[in-house]
Amino acid sequence: MSVPPAFSDISKTSNDLLNKDFYHIAAAKIDVKSKAPNGVSFNVKGTSNHEGPTSGSVEAKYADPPTGMVLNLLRFITTTHFHTSPTLNNTIILSRGNAVLLIFYQRAGLSLTQTWTTANVLSTKLELDNNIAKGLKAEALTDFVPSSQKFGAKLNLYFKQPNFNARAFFDVLKGPVANVDAVLGRDGFLVGGEAGYDVQKAAITKYSLAVGYTAAEYSAAITATSSLSVFAASYYHKVNSQAEAGAKATWDSKGSNNVGMEVAGKYRLDPTSFAKAKINDRGIAALAYNVKLRPGVTVGLGLSLDTQNLNEAAHKVPIADRHPKRTIG
Repeated sequence: MSVPPAFSDISKTSNDLLNKDFYHIAAAKIDVKSKAPNGVSFNVKGTSNHEGPTSGSVEAKYADPPTGMVLNLLRFITTTHFHTSPTLNNTIILSRGNAVLLIFYQRAGLSLTQTWTTANVLSTKLELDNNIAKGLKAEALTDFVPSSQKFGAKLNLYFKQPNFNARAFFDVLKGPVANVDAVLGRDGFLVGGEAGYDVQKAAITKYSLAVGYTAAEYSAAITATSSLSVFAASYYHKVNSQAEAGAKATWDSKGSNNVGMEVAGKYRLDPTSFAKAKINDRGIAALAYNVKLRPGVTVGLGLSLDTQNLNEAAHKVPIADRHPKRTIG
């Protein structure tokens, strides 16, 4: 029995095919990753949009993996006894004339991530994974803006079990507001729901539903979001080891009566490169090329065309996206 995807990932395969690796969204993008010998990893991101300033962030993360520890204590006694506690994962061994206490325990396995962005926002995230309970991950996030002295705090919970995946997001200082979603899965079939609740107003702020089916070579999903006002149907098909295809149709019942449509395809040219193309109902076409130059270094190129206005300056070219990754040590 496998764990189903999260509610937001029910349509992930088709969404990735339609949106991922198309570099026309930003004029240039860079993502540099490195890892020090002591386990601290760094990630520097930068994005230059077609309009507006360049944004970026510097992130440092340290993960303290769970480890075992043994503590020996000596006492003098006159009896012999042996005891094991599975709850604390410890063992007590007593022998005539002395006692030796052996305590084995798992360290918390805490992860700390610190981020500083070009918008002068300091973010801190603490993660505790699979320690409080099996399948439960807890995150505490804080944001601080030194210029305005604004402070934010959030608590996220993730719970995964066979055939079940649930999440809860709490904004502690705003509202407080809670967003909860859950997905049930069995034999490839998926059923999920999402709801938002404002504690101060004592009101449900949003709700969504989704159903889907996932197999090895294809998947399909139907979602109803924004309080069941926006409907979407998506489809993904892995034709073979080289070709992939997908489509998505979206209808906003509160907006236009027209249905938005997107169609995309991906073709792997060789083990190190692939090309993607997509077009929507408005005639906007996008092309992308991605090549892995060497381990840890990937370069992507993108192009966006308005096929209905080829004579106008509405195109975005050239566009590049680089993702160098380097491990130090």
